[in-house]
Parts: sequence; structure tokens; C-alpha cells
Amino acid sequence: MTQCSDPIAKHMEQFAQFLRGEGYASQTIKWKCALAAEFSAWIRHCGLSMRRLDENHLQQFNAHRRRGKRLVDRRSCSQLLHFLRIVGVTRPMQPKVDHSPLARVTREYESFLRGERGLSRATVARYLPIVRQFLEEHFANNDRRIHDGLRDLVPRDLHSFILRDAQRATRTHAKAAVSALRSFLRFLQQRGITQVDLAAALPGMAHWRLSHIPKSLSPEDVERLIQSCDRDTRSGQRDHAIVLLLARLGLRGGEVLAMTLDDLDWRKGEVLVRGKGQRFERLPLPRDVGAAIVHYLRHVRPRCATRNVFIRLKAPWQPLGQSAICSVVRRALERSGLDPAFKGAHLFRHSLATNMIRGGASLGEIGQILRHSSPATTQIYAKVDVEGLRDIAMPWMGGA
Repeated sequence: MTQCSDPIAKHMEQFAQFLRGEGYASQTIKWKCALAAEFSAWIRHCGLSMRRLDENHLQQFNAHRRRGKRLVDRRSCSQLLHFLRIVGVTRPMQPKVDHSPLARVTREYESFLRGERGLSRATVARYLPIVRQFLEEHFANNDRRIHDGLRDLVPRDLHSFILRDAQRATRTHAKAAVSALRSFLRFLQQRGITQVDLAAALPGMAHWRLSHIPKSLSPEDVERLIQSCDRDTRSGQRDHAIVLLLARLGLRGGEVLAMTLDDLDWRKGEVLVRGKGQRFERLPLPRDVGAAIVHYLRHVRPRCATRNVFIRLKAPWQPLGQSAICSVVRRALERSGLDPAFKGAHLFRHSLATNMIRGGASLGEIGQILRHSSPATTQIYAKVDVEGLRDIAMPWMGGA
């Protein structure tokens, strides 16, 4: 093991073990330990307290190495600091608290969404930036007058923001902005900051959910995508399992990412799906899906502490990121030579529903497979049943 000076020397073997658990190769571990030894010597030279180490000290160390014209891996330094915090040598990272009036209002609103409304993390993450943008634009960063200014809000202020937002973003985002502002205005009224229901004065955004036809692929094209995964490679075997989950079960991308080893019940042949709105439902595992997952778990997935089913194949072994599923779908489309208008993970979900209804399935059956909480969500798929629509269509005056 790399020799180094105190104060990190006695933790070096444990640090190397931590890196091995993250999936790093022995040569990489050796280099990271050498960097840790150099960092340790710099700490002792500067007379720094191990307990008080933080990100500012990492920046100073990077600057010190830069003077010697030696590049430093900032991620490795951050990884070392993270490890020192895990073993209790360095105090936990102190969160930076913004005490400005704008930040306080935003934090109170976030607590309202999580604690009183019980909204999901994804919804909170969608609402907060919109509300913060409204506050910043309306008060022009002069947040000292926020509390008094909120009492003086009028519908015109809200309408102006929505109109600006609609011009610089999509209708879907503008509709979300209206929902976020309505929620924020109800929060202000509940807290007694505003005396009138301004949410009622905020008009809806014209974006009808049934105004378009779902983008989908034919059953033949879906099979082409599935077969396009290169099962001679580890990444291709993992992607094959992911694509099958999307195609056969119609799972959302986030549901695939959230799947854990504990969600797979091999005795019953079921999988627990962590759906929208914190809903949990069990679905049967088709034979080919189960076989692909078993092969991936036995021969591809690294042995690590992470419980998520699908993880990175390169160190560090961590769950796949939010954009990973869409990347898997796009790569499969490129390999298959397909170029649909919509290329997200939802393409498989729409394709499953569309092909089911064309095969004679009812809207109720489709809603059950897709786990829709409301029958209205499934109604859009009625538009792809052309033959059924012909039976109920009114005759055109003067037509044949």
C-alpha cells in the first residue's frame, strides 16, 4: 500500500477498501491513494485540523498543485473528503443556508408542499424553480421588500409572468407554471400573507390533453428495437433488460430507475412497481423479461452495496442517472434505423397501449396495464382505433 504521512495514513487501507467497493481497478486505486498521501502531507504542512476540512481546503490544495503545474483530479479529492466524512474523521458537510427573504419564502413554500400537501419529490422539484423565477422577476432581486410586496400582488402581475413564460417555453411548461403559481398563491392565502384568492384569478393555459395522437411504433418495429441490443456486450445485456421492461410492461423510465433488488419476487414471478403519486403495484414478469433480468443480475451487474437493479457498469458503481433510460432508447433507435418524432422512454408505453387497442383490448384493460389512476388518462388511446371511430362517426353532409 502507498506510504504516506499522517494524518490520513492510518485510514489509507480503509480508503482503498472503500474504492474497491466502488468498483475501481487496482491501478486507479493506487493513484487515488497516492493523491491522498499528497493531500495528507499538504494538510500537515499547513497545520490544518482534520475535523474542519471542507471544500474550501480542496480548492486551496488544487491551487497549490496548479502552481507546480500538476493537474489534480478534483473528483478524486471530493471522493476522499466524502470518505473522511463517512468514517467520522471530518465533520459532516455544513449546508449553506440562504437567509435572504426570497430564500425564506421559498423554503416555507417547499415545507408546505412536502408536509401539508404531501406532493412527490418530482412535483416539488418542478414547482420550486418556477415560483423562484416569478419572485426574482417580480421583485427584480430586491428581496428586501418581498413580504410587503406579496401582500400587494394583483392579477396583472401574475398574468404578465405567465405571458412571458409562454413565449419562452413550451405550452406544457407554461401549463406547469400556471399550476405552480396557483399552488403558491394558495400557500400565501393560507399563511395570511394575501387576503384574497388570487389563484382563482389565474386563467388556465389552453393545452388540451386529447388534442394529439400518441406517437407509437408498430409491433414489428418494437421487436426490431429489442433485438438491436448487442447481447455480446455487458452494456447491451443490461440495455436489453431495460428495453424489455419498457416494451412488455409499459413502465415509465423513472419506474425502471427506481426498481430495487427487493422489488423482484422470483417465487411469484412478480415485480413491485414504484409508480407516480407514491403508488405501489405488483405486475407479473413475462418470461422473456424475467430471463433477461436474471441474466443481467448473474453475469453483468457488479456485486456492490447499491440495491438499485440497474447501475453504472464503470466505477463508481452507482444507480443510473435520470437521463440514462432515454439514452438507452435513443441508442436502440439509432441501431434500428428508426427515426420517430418522439424518442423518449414513453415511446414504448404509447406503443404498448396503441397496439393493444388495435388488437381489440378495451380502454379499461389498457388503463389497468398502464396503471392509470383515472380512466380519463386512457381516453387518448381511443383516437388510434380508426376502425372503431368509423362506426360511430356521423355521416358528412354531401359525402358519398
